Amino acid sequence: MNNMKIGIVGAGGAGGYFAGRWAEAGLDVTLIARGRHFEAIVADGLHVLSPFGDIHLSIPVHNNPATLASADLVMFATKSWQLHDTVASVSPYLRPDALVFGIQNGVGTIDVLADFFPVQNILGATCRIISLIEKPGIIRHVGVEPTILLGETTSGISERTQQLESALSLGEQLSVTASPDIMLELWKKFLFFAPVSGIGSVTRSSIGEFRGVKPTRELLNSALREVVAVAQACGVSLKQKTADRVLDFIDTLPADGTSSMQRDFADGRRTELDALSGHISKLGRELDISTPVHDFIYQTLLPLELKARGELQC
Repeated sequence: MNNMKIGIVGAGGAGGYFAGRWAEAGLDVTLIARGRHFEAIVADGLHVLSPFGDIHLSIPVHNNPATLASADLVMFATKSWQLHDTVASVSPYLRPDALVFGIQNGVGTIDVLADFFPVQNILGATCRIISLIEKPGIIRHVGVEPTILLGETTSGISERTQQLESALSLGEQLSVTASPDIMLELWKKFLFFAPVSGIGSVTRSSIGEFRGVKPTRELLNSALREVVAVAQACGVSLKQKTADRVLDFIDTLPADGTSSMQRDFADGRRTELDALSGHISKLGRELDISTPVHDFIYQTLLPLELKARGELQC
C-alpha cells in the first residue's frame, strides 16, 4: 500500500492524534475538521501534546468532504451520534474502492457504514487512547498507549489488514494491529466502556467512588454481566470471565477518573447514551435478554440527553 492516501473525518482527541502521528511519519493524510478547531489548524497547524513526544506540524485540513475524492482509506472519528449524518455527507465523494472504518464507542459503527458502502469496503475497528481537544488546534494525549485494532467484518486476518498494519503502525507512538476477530474486540471495549460510562453518569461519581461503595459496585458488576449476556446472544464469543477481568482492570484505574459521557452530561452536551446503555437495552428487548441495570441507566439519563439535544418540551 505504497503512496496510500488517508482521509480522517473528525479532528477530535482520537482523530487529531492519529492524523498528527501519521502525518509526522510522512504519510499522505488529509484531515476534515470544522468550526474553531478547523480555523485554528488552518492558521497555526496541528499541535499534539503527548507523553510520547509533542508535535507541531502543518497538515492538509479542510471542511469540505469533496477533498477526500482521491482517498484510499477513510477513518471516521466522530462521536457515535454524529456518524450517520457525517457518512451521508462524505460517502458521495469517495472512490468506489475506498476502504472505510470508524472508531466510535459502541458496537454499531459497522451497521451505520453498511447503509452507505458495500460490505467489502468496510473494516471493523476499535481504538484505545485517552485524548481530548485542549483548545482549538491543540490535542492533548492524556494516557493509554495509543492503539488501533483493525479487522475484517467476517473473521480472520486478511492480506489487506496485514498490509495496513505494516503501513500504519508506528511503535509506541501508535500501534496498529490486524485482529482476527474484530467483533470480539469491539465488544471487549464495549464491555468496559458502557458500564463505566453509565454508572458514573447516573451517580455523578468518579470511578474510585462508585467502585468503592458496595451497592454501586454491585450495579457495576451486574451491568458488566448484562453486556456479556447480550453479546453472547448476538453470537459473539465474549466470556463471563472477561467481565471479571474488566472489573479487576477498573480497580486499577485512577480513582478520580471519569468517562467522556459523564463529562458531556456534566457540561450539558449531547452524549453517546443511545450507543451505550441505550444500545444494550434495545438489543436486550429484541433478543429477550433481561438488562435491568442498563434499562435503569438509560431511562434515568434520557431526560438530560433530550434536554441537551433541545428535544425536551417542558
